[in-house]
Amino acid sequence: MHKVKVSPRKLSGTVSVPPSKSAAHRAIICASLAKGISIIKPIDLSNDITATIDCMRKLGADITLEGSVLTVDGRRTFENKTTELDCGESGSTLRFLIPVAAAGGVSARFIGHGKLPERPIGVYTDCLPPKGVRCITQGGLPLEISGSLKSGVYGIPGDISSQFITGLLLALPLLDGDSEIKLTAPAQSVGYIDMTINTMKDFGINVAATENGWKICGGQEYRARDFTVEGDWSQAAFFMTAASLGEEIVIDNLSTASAQGDKECVKIYQRFGADIAERDGNIIIKPGKLQGIEIDATDIPDAVPALSIAAALAEGRTIIKGAARLRIKECDRLAAMTDGLTRLGAKIRETEDGLIIDGVKTLSGGSIEGYNDHRIVMSFAVAAVRCEGEIIISDMESVNKSYPSFFEDYVKLGGKADVIMG
Repeated sequence: MHKVKVSPRKLSGTVSVPPSKSAAHRAIICASLAKGISIIKPIDLSNDITATIDCMRKLGADITLEGSVLTVDGRRTFENKTTELDCGESGSTLRFLIPVAAAGGVSARFIGHGKLPERPIGVYTDCLPPKGVRCITQGGLPLEISGSLKSGVYGIPGDISSQFITGLLLALPLLDGDSEIKLTAPAQSVGYIDMTINTMKDFGINVAATENGWKICGGQEYRARDFTVEGDWSQAAFFMTAASLGEEIVIDNLSTASAQGDKECVKIYQRFGADIAERDGNIIIKPGKLQGIEIDATDIPDAVPALSIAAALAEGRTIIKGAARLRIKECDRLAAMTDGLTRLGAKIRETEDGLIIDGVKTLSGGSIEGYNDHRIVMSFAVAAVRCEGEIIISDMESVNKSYPSFFEDYVKLGGKADVIMG
């Protein structure tokens, strides 16, 4: 892994964020389950999206990429009844595909890298065996499954990860009988569940909300279609922070009608004091005199690292709560942000489920650990907007997980980022 040295400079100009990784995962899987040919565009080949494409190929889908256009032929999906699925470091790929493979009667061995083998999968090892799926695991990955998923009532907690709910939603329409998901604890990151249901509807599948979950009729068929992937609001948060602290930035490919939970960031940055407007399909962010606020991150955990940088340079105290799940991401993101911001001279401390940050006027610069986490690296890169000195961040290549062109866009906006070898 290389390090990157970012210099104190404000960013300004117009940027297009990558297509939504969350939307792309869902569209690729839905298209692969359709008995026809779908076109999905634009696709940005981040490591996580590559993992989902490779896994669907292993399950039998014929998938080709030309430029940013993905052609998906799902007519042979599930013809491979025994396979190994390498999910890379992608929690979405893993948790979406465990029940999907089981619905196809596939005996699969799931493996992963980085922190993924340690991330929780207990929701499935609890709820799948009573429904016909044998699970062999020592508590994480590798996980081996066999058998065929059966319809019925699935009682699962919604407060561990919405990815488990998405996985079941994607799989259950394929079964013969009707099924129901009943939440034993309230759902978090509800926007991601809405995105799943909306994408499934685009591909011909209907899901009905119930008082405490969802009813899914069996015997439905995914229908092939052309699908446009919207811009990624979670990546936009980094540039919203940069603009809030520096100069005007325009993001030109975000949908305000999106179900992405991180769209809520517009309201949060406005509460901080940034000036944000929509005009002609563009989101325009201008700096403001930022004031500390209270943030409930229950439905927007991915935005917390970027929000933490804004909070560190806002006047007064910011309290972030509802973010306990960040401790089991690519790294413990609450600890990572506390470590890095402390090194830069911020006043920050962890709580059990969040952060308490007292703003300072500027950060000092220094050497930061990136923890092989794309969101940590990108957050500290935009911190340079209000630093007195350079920031050296380790694990530069981790941005390939979700935003391979991040530093190219960063430099186009006027940033200075130099690779340090070794």
